[in-house]
Amino acid sequence: MTSQAADDPGTVAASRRSKLTPEREQEFFDAVLEQLRECGYDAVTMEGVATSTRCSKSTLYRQWKTKPQLVAAALRSYRQVRFTGIDTGSLADDLRAVARTAAGWSASDTKLMHALGHAVMQDPELRQALREALVEPEMAALREILRRGVQRGEVAADHPALDFVPTQIFGVLRARPMLEGEYADAEYITRFVEAAVLPALGLT
Repeated sequence: MTSQAADDPGTVAASRRSKLTPEREQEFFDAVLEQLRECGYDAVTMEGVATSTRCSKSTLYRQWKTKPQLVAAALRSYRQVRFTGIDTGSLADDLRAVARTAAGWSASDTKLMHALGHAVMQDPELRQALREALVEPEMAALREILRRGVQRGEVAADHPALDFVPTQIFGVLRARPMLEGEYADAEYITRFVEAAVLPALGLT
């Protein structure tokens, strides 16, 4: 039996909603994310996802009633905390490590954010899913890195620059492609941290 036949609604007539394995569900999510990066939100369709994953369109609609719901689920499946484990014992060195780590996923995540730019302003569920997947985990990890620096006495708890460091780092990752036509690589982000972030915190 082919994958399309297995996913055909006739095979699950007794059930209002078919049961997908986690692996099969992730195939759908991966296809959505790939199409978002390559084509943009408007070009993603349930038909296109069904074709690329060799399933029936009705299979997708049984699981996710609309395209925004499917895209939101795919984004949530992508949630990762990449800064986990960064703890050098020095706030300045932690931020340098953040720069190197961020460079590894800068292009992939920035493509997703740009692809969803207009859509997330129109759909609250998409906006929340994007924040949960690509913003909140890293922002929380950065705040924890800064908190440890305060706890070690490297920077004052009331230093006015502390609140802006996560925004600075994420801002340069997202803005460089639009302003300069290039993604922020490790060399660029490290220079930014050295020239703008560390001096703002009074660190060297």
